[in-house]
Amino acid sequence: MRVAFVLGTTSGGTGRHVGMLVEGLVRRGHQVVVAGPPSVGHAFRYAATGARFTPIPVSDRPHPVNDARAVAAIRRIARGADVVHAHGLRAGALAGLTGTRTPLIVTLHNALTAGGFVGAVHAALERVVANRAHTVLVVSPDLGERMRALGARRVQAAVVPAPVLRPAHRPPAEVRAELDAGQRPILLTIARLAQQKGLETLLDVSAAPLPRSPLFVVAGDGPLRAGLQTRIERERLPVVLLGNRDDIPDLLAAADAVLWPSRWEGQPLSLSEALAAGRPVIATEVGGIPGLLGGAGVLVPYGDVGAMRRAVHEVLEEPGEAARLAEAAVRRGAELPRADDAVEAVVGVYLSSAGVED
Repeated sequence: MRVAFVLGTTSGGTGRHVGMLVEGLVRRGHQVVVAGPPSVGHAFRYAATGARFTPIPVSDRPHPVNDARAVAAIRRIARGADVVHAHGLRAGALAGLTGTRTPLIVTLHNALTAGGFVGAVHAALERVVANRAHTVLVVSPDLGERMRALGARRVQAAVVPAPVLRPAHRPPAEVRAELDAGQRPILLTIARLAQQKGLETLLDVSAAPLPRSPLFVVAGDGPLRAGLQTRIERERLPVVLLGNRDDIPDLLAAADAVLWPSRWEGQPLSLSEALAAGRPVIATEVGGIPGLLGGAGVLVPYGDVGAMRRAVHEVLEEPGEAARLAEAAVRRGAELPRADDAVEAVVGVYLSSAGVED
């Protein structure tokens, strides 16, 4: 098949997910073109897989001139493809506006957690995707319900594979020394420092005394870093912002537990990595997290500081609780789909959308 991928600005899971699909499709003999911003092509090196990369100006915010150029470019690409697979709401809506008869598949990786003008634009893009896409793939049940309510013809769960966990290169003691953790437990959060991730809740949890005075460690960067750092310093919170890191396996091996305080998540790859590493998980009951955990972790309501603090207390103090959660994490990590599962699933969607019998 001839498959055209379209994606917008991304620096994380969406780009990695597309790269996994592209590599698997090329390996199976399919012809693949990837269209996206030049920065995305450079960051994820899609051309190195044997796919063709075409730069187009898909930004994360409306831009009339660039959007018109992107629609025209996608239209040209779509005419030479059997299916177009757009990733993300903006890319999906732009692909939907091309007016071509090439079947359009859209994978929605995120939900909006803001209102106002941004929320209104988001809702308009959702309607375009629901009306124009042949199939909408979603990473969480709530996204699926939203698309069905808007009239989407066909909605399916996206198969998001767990990444292969890289081995740790440093012993936990060395990582603990770098963090100056001493004998304190390490509670690790892996997140972009953005509104969706609920990091204000994390700081609230850290502000009150907890057993054994844990150190909260956050790996990731983003637009909220300065504000978070100001509060950490002002209140002398036991929180360290590490910025972006390429040694996540080392940090996981050193962590006593991982915390996800997010307002919303789909199926974060870093959470899959935490399961594979056998770390006890405490996370908010939002989006795709409950389905991803499959019972292997403690779920708390978003924004409930008391519930998260109680969960941390139990993991650190209740006999056997951390070991129980660690064992459950390993079992769940082994059950998660792999890259081949995701590629086979999406090929089935392509064949069905293009009217080809498998």
